[in-house]
Amino acid sequence: MSEPNVLVIIPTYNEKDNIPLIIPQIKKRLPKAHILVVDDNSPDGTSQIVKDLSKQIEGIFVLDRSKKDGLGKAYIAGFKWALDEERKYDLIFEMDADFSHNPDYLPDFIKAAENADLVIGSRYIDGKVNVVNWPLTRLLLSYFGNMTARFIAGIRIMDCTGGFKCFRAHTLRAINLDGVASSGYSFQVEMNYYVQKKGLTIKEIPIIFKDRELGVSKMSSKIVSEALALLWKLRFKSFFTK
Repeated sequence: MSEPNVLVIIPTYNEKDNIPLIIPQIKKRLPKAHILVVDDNSPDGTSQIVKDLSKQIEGIFVLDRSKKDGLGKAYIAGFKWALDEERKYDLIFEMDADFSHNPDYLPDFIKAAENADLVIGSRYIDGKVNVVNWPLTRLLLSYFGNMTARFIAGIRIMDCTGGFKCFRAHTLRAINLDGVASSGYSFQVEMNYYVQKKGLTIKEIPIIFKDRELGVSKMSSKIVSEALALLWKLRFKSFFTK
């Protein structure tokens, strides 16, 4: 079997401290992979740092967006860039810049993707909670949020909200990306829902999630409210499309 062409998409907003550290670590694990940084006009100069790195490291690209417009919109822009007919990527990753997603796991995703259409790095699998350095309140919010997503939207995944993922290119082509409405972290739930509705194979592999050490988290009460509203939307959509 030939080696797959891999793209790692990293959405950024004010990640000047993390981005020059994470890119070399990704290339160390996957030397032939390309990396696309989707930057939402970071005022701290994240985009320029990546452009400077691209002169030193092969296969580094930047997609500049005009404003901060949410995680989901950034990923959709990255997916569309990746699926351009001139680009021949087989596997397309979602990955954070802040080292909460450990690059050491990248080869494990590629191995798992040999028999799956979507691979999810799961924090909640086999009855374990693999999260380090999160406050108890955020851990409970995430854990019970996943339980709620499974119950309301009927998603058969232990970690519905996880953002360390690997899609086969045909999986993304099977989804109407223009119809994905979420802009915040509920984007992950919505994408999982559509992959499941298409009858495609989803596999979870265990990861240890470590909270960021540099930079600021983008989590907010608005994001939580959006996620809850989305779950009911998907529940009703599922009811009427059976």
